[in-house]
Amino acid sequence: MAYEREEWQPVTGLGKLVAAGEIKSIDQVLESGRPIKEPQIVDYFLPDLEDQVLDISMMQRMTDSGRRVQFRAVVIVGNRNGYIGFGQGKDVQVGDAIKKAIVKAKMNLVKVRRGCGSWECGCNAAHSIPMQVTGVAGSVKVTLKPAPQGIGLVTGDISKKVLELAGIKDAWTFARGQTRTTINFAKATFDALRATNKIRTGRVQ
Repeated sequence: MAYEREEWQPVTGLGKLVAAGEIKSIDQVLESGRPIKEPQIVDYFLPDLEDQVLDISMMQRMTDSGRRVQFRAVVIVGNRNGYIGFGQGKDVQVGDAIKKAIVKAKMNLVKVRRGCGSWECGCNAAHSIPMQVTGVAGSVKVTLKPAPQGIGLVTGDISKKVLELAGIKDAWTFARGQTRTTINFAKATFDALRATNKIRTGRVQ
């Protein structure tokens, strides 16, 4: 489901810098350290961004006026070329919950550093990750390890979807905890990808 774009009138300082042409790339946006509070900033630089719904669940709670039902959507966005975002949204309508999740995923976008960190390969192509990284969400701990070309993504379906949208083609994945919990498994994988930015190497993109 594509995020509906309207004519953008930036309201934040970061958005105004982008609209004025003072910030010329999504990398500059991310390196600025400023939080992205307008999803249109991401749309501006990454018009080819894809979104994918990972999970929709119904949530119920009791209030003084009776039982209230909401839907929670878990969504990832990515361009299959080094950028990935993760978001959740809640609403009484499924469609609105998905839209909110997409917006949050865009505002939670990160760059994934890719490379060839596998000693079995050493091709210098950006098909895997440059080093071993770990991500945690709830009880789930996900460790990603570089893999040689041709191995593919050795992981479960949810983690595979996250890695594919991030542009990772080969990786070993090891997970512990309640991996059947979609939200935590996806979030831990996203957290591991975000950790690729914490170390600098000479063979990354």
